[in-house]
Amino acid sequence: MDAQGTWERKGAQRPVGIFDSGVGGLSVAREIRQTLGAEDLVYVADTAYCPYGDRAVEEVRRRALAVGRYLEASGARLVIVACNTASGAALEDLRAVLSVPVVGLEPALKTAVARTRTRRVGVMATSGTLRSERFSRLLRAHADGTEVVAQACPGLADLIEEGHLDDEPLAARLGELTAPLLEAGVDMVVIGCTHYAFVAPALERALGPGVTLVDSAPAIARRAAHILDEAGVRRLEGSGSLRVLTTGRPEKVAPIVERLWGEPVAVDAVLI
Repeated sequence: MDAQGTWERKGAQRPVGIFDSGVGGLSVAREIRQTLGAEDLVYVADTAYCPYGDRAVEEVRRRALAVGRYLEASGARLVIVACNTASGAALEDLRAVLSVPVVGLEPALKTAVARTRTRRVGVMATSGTLRSERFSRLLRAHADGTEVVAQACPGLADLIEEGHLDDEPLAARLGELTAPLLEAGVDMVVIGCTHYAFVAPALERALGPGVTLVDSAPAIARRAAHILDEAGVRRLEGSGSLRVLTTGRPEKVAPIVERLWGEPVAVDAVLI
């Protein structure tokens, strides 16, 4: 049986679809699992094209639309774009072409601005996220006179995909990336890439005790719950499952998925 046939459902039994360029969006899936414990989740890691952050906007848009269409055609009743770069490149397009609700990510700048004491906030994200028009609109709408230090983080998502979650190569790279933020005197740093949530302890050590991390994943989980509640299709009983599909090689993806999720998860190949 193919990947679609193994999980296609009807009505409220249909799963929630989630996708990212790689395994980073599992940080969002983790929050959704905590909020929507009875929901079946289907996660697509577009590993063959990971990371999105280093790719041209048009290529990211094409991939996001392809994966979004796959999830909808396969039965997902809600699609969550668990990737800031893909949200910046394609969220409006996905909402235009899909008939199911689509929830996207954006850096939690509004929250950080509301909580900062120094009026200096950092954003760590991919180059693709920081150069997107969506991020520019976010700055215009919510910076509110606060100095926002945008720090692109090339290579960081790759390290996390390779399993460097708390070791010397990761610490060295984080030291390089956080230095400009510390020099600027920020007291809040927004996690602008879902991958980075998995190295939050190491990132907190690099930033020091005077800096607070802000993540948007909990807000995305609450938004997903609200959409399902409004439609009257939220599953309230039972224990939901997680299915992971990858456009890359399952034997390479499965070990890092298990490490991040905390238990073995079946990972199957999918051609999209």
